[in-house]
Amino acid sequence: MVNTIVDLNGLKLKNPILTASGTFGYGTEYSDFVDLEKLGGFIVKGTTINHKEGNPYPRMAETASGMLNAVGLQNKGVNYFKSKIYPEIENLDTNIIVNVSGSSIEDYIACSEIVNDLSHIPAIELNISCPNVKEGGMAFGTSAKAAFDVVSQVRKAYGKHLMVKLSPNVTDITEIAKAAEDAGADSVSLVNTFMGMAIDINTQKPLLSTVTGGLSGPCIKPIALRMVWQVAKAVNIPVVGLGGIMNAADAIEFMLAGASAIQVGTANFIDPDITIKILDGIHEYMKEHNIDDINDIVGII
Repeated sequence: MVNTIVDLNGLKLKNPILTASGTFGYGTEYSDFVDLEKLGGFIVKGTTINHKEGNPYPRMAETASGMLNAVGLQNKGVNYFKSKIYPEIENLDTNIIVNVSGSSIEDYIACSEIVNDLSHIPAIELNISCPNVKEGGMAFGTSAKAAFDVVSQVRKAYGKHLMVKLSPNVTDITEIAKAAEDAGADSVSLVNTFMGMAIDINTQKPLLSTVTGGLSGPCIKPIALRMVWQVAKAVNIPVVGLGGIMNAADAIEFMLAGASAIQVGTANFIDPDITIKILDGIHEYMKEHNIDDINDIVGII
């Protein structure tokens, strides 16, 4: 038997496989394809304090080796999650993590406080890629000071594991990671999507209603991998890696670069049971290379 248990600063996962927010719904949508209890955990879609309709259609577009999305955090709000969704998933034997989003620090705090009271939710993933409406729309995660401010305030209100999801749309992602660590984050996850766009040359119009959107998929993997490697060397808290992970080899690369766990995102749209295939592939890799403990390979690059 090989050991795949990882400890993210007190948040214990039976294996390093998580799902990326926004690509796995609330978990129940994938339960016909995936035994959710085999995963290290899953991260539910972005949750806000109030109901959000999201952006107008079209809001998804395929690109070479990836996809663009501008869904806009469509969800029915944290109280809907608490009353309708949580009772359906609370007894699952895995880690359920809520991705918390907001347009002001007050929104983040209010949403986090409600999730804090849910006994079977051991962690939140704070999405600081959201625009700060009180500061002219600049994303919280593109400024070290803004990142520190929102993380530190949520840290005061939230008593469980606080994972902070970092935006790659910055000059130096290590500065933002260190600010999150200094503010009390228990771990960081990276990367969120890159800003991109696509145009239909026949209609001569953008393919997304919002013109720009978030680029994900295998096309971003080399850049995401580099950022994970940089951040893992810059902070003393665990790093969760994501960005274009499509198979077990990709996941292992991220762990070698310094990720203690990984998230699978866009690949879920292509193959709904890809997470289990990646887990099986990691087991095979460990046996083939005589690795008894998955933690032994973390950050050896």
